[in-house]
Amino acid sequence: MALPKIVSRDEWLAARKKLLAQEKAATRAHDTLNAARRALPMVRIDKAYEFEGPALRGDGSPATEKSLQALFEGRRQLIVCHVMFHTEQGQACTGCSHTIDNLPHLSHLRARETSLVVVSRAPLAQLTQYQRRMGWTVPWYSSLASDFNYDFHATTDESVAPVEYNYRDKSTLERLGQSYHVKGEQPGVSVFLRDGDDVFHTYSTYGRGLDVLLTTYHYLDLTPLGRGEGWGGMPDVHDMGRNWLRHHDKYRD
Repeated sequence: MALPKIVSRDEWLAARKKLLAQEKAATRAHDTLNAARRALPMVRIDKAYEFEGPALRGDGSPATEKSLQALFEGRRQLIVCHVMFHTEQGQACTGCSHTIDNLPHLSHLRARETSLVVVSRAPLAQLTQYQRRMGWTVPWYSSLASDFNYDFHATTDESVAPVEYNYRDKSTLERLGQSYHVKGEQPGVSVFLRDGDDVFHTYSTYGRGLDVLLTTYHYLDLTPLGRGEGWGGMPDVHDMGRNWLRHHDKYRD
């Protein structure tokens, strides 16, 4: 595994300033991208969706008829993390679990009129059990009672709806060797805006579009070894490539 070249402090400073110019250019480009994302047109949500979630009635039972609008909890904006949950295993996939591990403290979002929830197509009892195992406190809802996952391409099944993932149809996915996206649970994030009683879909992202949410990776990107996954010029730190991720209670420290 090749290490960076050893140089004097002056040589390092010159190289660092050159990189700084690239970082500033990337920051400005990202600001432009964010502005374009905010300017995307939006689509009114007229379809009714039903979720089972953590809000409790007076008798202590879960609320079983919670609408998409209710997930906003009175705020203007809603971010939904679509988490792949394997019901046969009783747990979410390692990648989606990594995403939830990287969530910000929700109070910072709520201070900006934004709610964040997790939605999975799985029984609420399984979601709650796994959430306790992971120590997460983010609101997590089951979408089993409606077409929400299919409509926002977090579950693909051509017997229910035409296959689409990351804005690609079934034939394109298969041609690209991504047949694993053709059927089953998929990761993603969707964003909604509320204007009074009206709800609008403003944005969804999938695949590496989720990379921006993974602060673990961004910290590792600051280091010489990077993510240690063996691609893009990075070394493969443990000869595991992209398969190094584990549920956080399964690592051996």
